[in-house]
Amino acid sequence: MPGYILPHNLAGERHRLALMSELLDPLERAHIERLGLRPGWRCLEAACGNGSIARWLASRVAPSGHAVASDLDVTYVAGLQLPCLEVRKLDVLHDPIEDGTYDFVVARALLHHIADPRLALRRMLAALKPGGVLLSIEPDMLPCTVAEPEPVRTFWQGWLQWSAGVGIDYFIGRKIAAWLDALGLQDVAGEGHTPLFNGGSPWARYWIETFHELRPALLESGHVTEEILAQIDSHYRDPHYWTSVITFTANWGRKPA
Repeated sequence: MPGYILPHNLAGERHRLALMSELLDPLERAHIERLGLRPGWRCLEAACGNGSIARWLASRVAPSGHAVASDLDVTYVAGLQLPCLEVRKLDVLHDPIEDGTYDFVVARALLHHIADPRLALRRMLAALKPGGVLLSIEPDMLPCTVAEPEPVRTFWQGWLQWSAGVGIDYFIGRKIAAWLDALGLQDVAGEGHTPLFNGGSPWARYWIETFHELRPALLESGHVTEEILAQIDSHYRDPHYWTSVITFTANWGRKPA
């Protein structure tokens, strides 16, 4: 886990992460609330990004609980000083994590781009207390494989070829429930959320910004051309173009008491 494909020092990364928080935090908070979060819990968030969920967790477990906001790169959260919140630099594959300590562990958009996602899951599960809950939210990009029109679908085919080549699994979301079951968790379940959006919308802007940041890598890979990039950019700015790209799959389970 040497670094991120989209490192935090890219010029537009702070804004892109803010857009992601705007779009995905309500979904994630709803899942967490259904899983029983309450004051006094000890919580660990792996890959906290800009810290939006960690700040919310800290507010919900206060005054007697504790939330750890951890990330490989804590640039965007290093200055956070809030009651019940700790910021920690953490490589989830290698750095020490307290065993049997947390009531709740959550990770969003982490496992799909690390070398050994099953090891990461095992280490996060080891951090749970007996009876503790794990929530994982990861992508499944099946919707983009049938996107229309054909140039858009061609772009996504190139994207998926590039991502496989750099070790990103954009279909991992559908695999995690079975992994949690195999690891012995109880009450394992999952569900997906697939945004349908039009050009110019917040989701479209999120993808345009992502395309811009990844443009050099995509072109260098040879799987995407300047012409295809121009076409998808045009569609994603057209308010009458509607599409879906990705299913965000939430999977969860409880460690046996």
